[in-house]
Amino acid sequence: MRNWVLHQETSIDDWTRSDAYHNSFLIGSDEALEAAEKNSAAQGLPDISVTTAQGKLLKLLVQSLGAKRVLEVGTLGGYSTIWMARGLPEGGELTTLEISEQYAQVAQENLKKAGVADKVKILLGPAADTMKSLNPDPPFDFIFIDADKPSNLTYFIEAKRLVKKGGVIIVDNVVQYGRAADLSYTDIKVEGARKLLHGLKNDDEVDATTIGTVGEKGYDGFLYAIKK
Repeated sequence: MRNWVLHQETSIDDWTRSDAYHNSFLIGSDEALEAAEKNSAAQGLPDISVTTAQGKLLKLLVQSLGAKRVLEVGTLGGYSTIWMARGLPEGGELTTLEISEQYAQVAQENLKKAGVADKVKILLGPAADTMKSLNPDPPFDFIFIDADKPSNLTYFIEAKRLVKKGGVIIVDNVVQYGRAADLSYTDIKVEGARKLLHGLKNDDEVDATTIGTVGEKGYDGFLYAIKK
């Protein structure tokens, strides 16, 4: 009789090792992405981009959805931008929003080096204001939100207006090491996740779920929503 271990404590060391192992078979090394990470670090950008595996997932989602028009809220150094741009078909376009002029400049450098700058348009300014000014025709197919967490609900409400029916909205970092569910704990990021969840509880315009993740950057998760 097999003796299955159903519950076992693990740590970020285990998750990092697991990511590296799986990535060695499914993703491998990538000079452009590695250069983007190094350039971003050298210019003082925080190490808060998606992981390699999560970046690959974003690319695969863009591809599997056949998305031609993608909106990203929060560019940082363009790491996730590169991944999603690679998933676009010929003639596809990605619009990414960034408040920091420095981050946008670094992202532009990284996008150019990765060979996807012609597919990407960076819009500088507060994302909430920029989103309110957008009236895409046709609407976006896919929206990825990974910016300041207190504004998650604001971004999501605008994203619903900007995405097509049947389109996908992803909001990153909504689990926060499980702290979002620990009501004895609070900080601005956790409160941003909770505010989003409360806003979605009776929202009949979307169908959504949260997926918890572990990996080289810890325990978190993302919200996946489809506009009805």
